[in-house]
Amino acid sequence: MVEAARRRGKGRPDDGRSGHRLFDKELDHLPSEARWREWMHRVEATIFAASEPVNRETLARIVGKSCSIDLLIDDIREELRGRPYDLVAVAGGWKHLTRPAYADAIRAAVGGNERAVDLTQSEVLVLMCVAYFQPITRAELSSFFGKEISRDLIGHLRGAKLIASGPRSPTPGAPYTYVTTKEFLLEFGLDTLRDLPDLEALEDAGLLSKEKLLAGDIMPDFAGLQEAVEVETDE
Repeated sequence: MVEAARRRGKGRPDDGRSGHRLFDKELDHLPSEARWREWMHRVEATIFAASEPVNRETLARIVGKSCSIDLLIDDIREELRGRPYDLVAVAGGWKHLTRPAYADAIRAAVGGNERAVDLTQSEVLVLMCVAYFQPITRAELSSFFGKEISRDLIGHLRGAKLIASGPRSPTPGAPYTYVTTKEFLLEFGLDTLRDLPDLEALEDAGLLSKEKLLAGDIMPDFAGLQEAVEVETDE
């Protein structure tokens, strides 16, 4: 019996306090299949319990050195296939999210998402320009639309935590620039800004060009929407 107890305790060193042992990441005392299953459970439990996306560095603290986080995530997602929720890469980490097919059922049961940001068409267009051309100044944004982009509009996007101040521009007066935030990625379900529609493809298609916009050559898709940018000129 003593020998069996010793074997069960192998690989789980005592931390010096009676009845407590150090957290064992490596799980060397377990067979490989059981070890992998335990790592999967740890990762899924941690992501499930977190209110924000859990990044790779956080997950690395609960699994062994030889463990691949990506392979663990792949196996967890495979087991979730057919379930109404999934593990999704968003804002530089992973988060449990319900599948879009069940959005209507969720709204019928508990109403809309209280965190959803209510944006006007004008704000969406400005936010799109910030996302693609950041860091960008308010003056540059104004030149895109041929109208002054008001501080109130910028303030609403900042208040929604979708944009934040970036580095100062090297242009005269060193105005602040604006950049998107982690909340922007969360709101639109993006892992990184690389998940935005490919900018080079849009430019190649003639749909998006910072140089043309700054020169006042508004892209055709924006032309019909320009009047929708109802912003007040700063007094």
